[in-house]
Amino acid sequence: MRDILAQDWDDLLAQQTEPTPFMRHAYLLAMEESGSATPDTGWQLQVLTLRHGDIPDTEQTVEPAQQPRKAGQLAGAMVLYIKPHSYGEYVFDWAWADAYQRHGLNYYPKAVTAVPFTPVPGTRLLADSDVSRAALLEAAVAVAKQEAWSSLHVLFLSASDKQATESAGWLSRHTVQFHWHNKSFQDFDQFLQTLNQEKRKKIKQERRKVNDAGVRFHALAGENIQSADWDFFYKCYAQTYFEHGNAPYLNRDFFQRMQHNMPHNWVLFIAEKDGQRMACSLIGVDNKVAYGRYWGALERVDCLHFEACYYQPIEWCIQNGIERFEGGAQGEHKMARALMPIKASSAHWLAHPSFADAVEKYLEREGHGIEAYLENLEARSPLKEK
Repeated sequence: MRDILAQDWDDLLAQQTEPTPFMRHAYLLAMEESGSATPDTGWQLQVLTLRHGDIPDTEQTVEPAQQPRKAGQLAGAMVLYIKPHSYGEYVFDWAWADAYQRHGLNYYPKAVTAVPFTPVPGTRLLADSDVSRAALLEAAVAVAKQEAWSSLHVLFLSASDKQATESAGWLSRHTVQFHWHNKSFQDFDQFLQTLNQEKRKKIKQERRKVNDAGVRFHALAGENIQSADWDFFYKCYAQTYFEHGNAPYLNRDFFQRMQHNMPHNWVLFIAEKDGQRMACSLIGVDNKVAYGRYWGALERVDCLHFEACYYQPIEWCIQNGIERFEGGAQGEHKMARALMPIKASSAHWLAHPSFADAVEKYLEREGHGIEAYLENLEARSPLKEK
């Protein structure tokens, strides 16, 4: 990432319809330089860039709001992570890899355009026009053929990216996430009034259990999150992974870089009991959107996870005028907390024609299943009937 000027990258990101802080230069650089997403962890980064040539002003087609483009100006960019596995992606293609292996073919290495370990939908193809976006995809396919990668995957992409990949003949795949939307609520109680009686009662019971256990929360935002707070967060975050028998994806140095380079994009909720810190959750924030990211606890308390990961962030979002709270990948239980299902998309190009045909048929069947699943979820909405 150091080969591209941060200002150029972030200026291009700001032009996109669905930018997120996780595509900022500082975030991707931190992934790389902290050692969290490197060849050693199975994330070998290549950055594909597109720049304007020396075009005479008389030949430029410039929109009224645009400045004339200059030779060498960044027109498009995308990250390509070359991978020997499929961990940390949240769009699961293990079955595809297994099918390749059973036919004596190598599925790895493959290339993904994604934010490592971060299943947040948003722009993946940074481009100053539809033409530039199409050119990026064409160049990516050319590189994939040259390097003999089995496939290319653009994960959790934006609507503009999806349109571009479909126009280029890539395959589309869908999954389900759960997002909460702020209806200009004045407080948490007003939000609860939009839920049916069963769900409203359940949330009140869960919050009461945490309160009766003597747990109290406070929120820290931006530069108010000090190094000691980040240390405590990381202790909780790592503990969650270790309890599931895994090492954490992100190391302490990554979050140190977040503190120094992107402090205003984070809010930390810290739980205390008997005067001691015992749990926390971390959300990202940007442009009236909040993103649920990580949590951990050093002590078990009934319903603590729901309070830390949903009710505290939702209450904070209401108080601070945040319009949407994204709950992250998967988790049908989130719907009981009024995080409603939405469709998230990815795009896929496979070099082997026969496997591309087989995957296309598979995705068509899977797509029907996703639509049926969404209909089933919507029929079980926690919201009051209008």
